[in-house]
Amino acid sequence: MGTIDGAGGSDTVQYVRFQSPHRNARGHYTGIFGLVNNLAREGKLSDEQESFRRTNNSWYDIAYTDPSTVDPTIYDDAINPGAAAWFKPSAAHLLARVPGYLEILAAHDVECVVLSSTDPGRVIYEDDVQVVVVPHALNVPARPIPSAIVRD
Repeated sequence: MGTIDGAGGSDTVQYVRFQSPHRNARGHYTGIFGLVNNLAREGKLSDEQESFRRTNNSWYDIAYTDPSTVDPTIYDDAINPGAAAWFKPSAAHLLARVPGYLEILAAHDVECVVLSSTDPGRVIYEDDVQVVVVPHALNVPARPIPSAIVRD
């Protein structure tokens, strides 16, 4: 796997987020895990894709903290409108599994873009691999997924 374009290599912290380029019914941009989980809820995943999803979702559950277990109101729109999680550059071990999720989305023609920013919003949660922010603006420029991220 290649590196994520713009996700490191400078003194400035570059946060990264994978999400739908389209707002959902609540007006938010669904993240990569939510996009794949939605396909699963709709019964659209093959047995192999579902196995990947379950195995890797479980791995992520163990590998890092779900911010909503620390603060149940973190994603409450009335308190933190548009709150979204972004990976830190220190999350290389977490980002290494993203291509499998991208492959599933591509197989189902579900669009996903990558965002990178040194200042994605007001930080409301932070740990060693992620931040959750309330965005400064709900429209952050997105880029297509770099080909180096998608497995050959």
